[in-house]
Amino acid sequence: MWTILRTTVLLCGSNIFMTFAWYGHLKNLAHKPWIVAAVVSWGIAFFEYMLQVPANRIGHQVLNVGQLKILQEVITLAVFVPFSVLYLKERIRLDYLWAGLCILGAVFFVFRQKLFGA
Repeated sequence: MWTILRTTVLLCGSNIFMTFAWYGHLKNLAHKPWIVAAVVSWGIAFFEYMLQVPANRIGHQVLNVGQLKILQEVITLAVFVPFSVLYLKERIRLDYLWAGLCILGAVFFVFRQKLFGA
C-alpha cells in the first residue's frame, strides 16, 4: 500500500508540473512566439520527468503498466479541472463529469483483479 501511495504522491507532483508545462503558457506567454513557450514548457517538463520517472519505477513494483497509466489519467483529470477553472479561468463543464465517469469505469476494469481477486 505504501508503494502505491508514494507512486500517487509523485504522480500528483508530476502532473502539476505537466499541466503547467502543457497549458500554463496559454495564460502567461500568449503574446510570445510559440518557440518561447515551447522552450519554457520543456524547462518545466524537466521537473515533471524528475517525478514521473521514479513514480513509474516505484509503482511498477506492484502495478502493471495499464494500472499505472489509468492511475495517471485519474490524477491528470483531478489536477486539470481545478487548474483550468482556477488558473485559466475556464468555466467548469459537465463534460468533465462525464470524462470522470468514463475514467472511473477504466479504473474498475484495470484494478478489478486487485479489488476483487478475480
